[in-house]
Amino acid sequence: MQKKLYCLLLLGAMSFHLPPQKKITVFLAGDSTMSSKEARAFPETGWGMPFVHFWDSTVQVVNRAKNGRSTKTFRSEGLWQSILDAAGPGDYVFIQFGHNDESVEKQERYAPPDTFRLNLQRFVQEAKMKKAIPVLLTPVSRRRFDAGGNALETHIPYSRMVREVATEEQVYLLDLDTRSRELFQRLGAETSRLLFLHLQPGEHPNYPDGKTDNTHFNELGARLIAQLVLQEMQRLQVPLLKHLVKRLT
Repeated sequence: MQKKLYCLLLLGAMSFHLPPQKKITVFLAGDSTMSSKEARAFPETGWGMPFVHFWDSTVQVVNRAKNGRSTKTFRSEGLWQSILDAAGPGDYVFIQFGHNDESVEKQERYAPPDTFRLNLQRFVQEAKMKKAIPVLLTPVSRRRFDAGGNALETHIPYSRMVREVATEEQVYLLDLDTRSRELFQRLGAETSRLLFLHLQPGEHPNYPDGKTDNTHFNELGARLIAQLVLQEMQRLQVPLLKHLVKRLT
């Protein structure tokens, strides 16, 4: 009897001192459409900000996306290395670029499509070497309509390269370009303005002269884009979905 009691006490003490379970880390690598914003930029909102709230306590989201970054500058500034240094087996790395890679007028960021493709391949292969799970995303569409009210493709060569690399490297592809453009089309040319940083003069103290921006989202737009990311994950049945936050009852 005393031996059984001792064993129970020993097991209880061991369980009490068990190390905490390692959280799954989801790293976000990308540009301003994904990044977290400082208060002085509001209501501009990156979709990575609401994305954080989709997951339960076993997941932590580390948003390393930064305004103005391309695949070229994300590496040259050490942002990509900071992800590699921290990533480990079972972590996820979401990679979404293209907006700034195509900025020919800004040579410090510009990466022509072929270079962009090579950069993505390196990102994916290096994430795999860390036994992390790379997830490629086509760049979210800009808001652009023709005279007939048709939402236009705004990243054709870059989105194509993302799709090709995802196929060649056999990694998850979230087609955010297509899905966001479909969303804008459903809403129409006028209503889709409500997702973007469109402000009249004097409407917000951060933008006293107003703002017309068809690339960056407000709070509503960021939330809807984050929901598209989640829907694409559900389409592909990404295992991370097991860690979705449970609805409060």
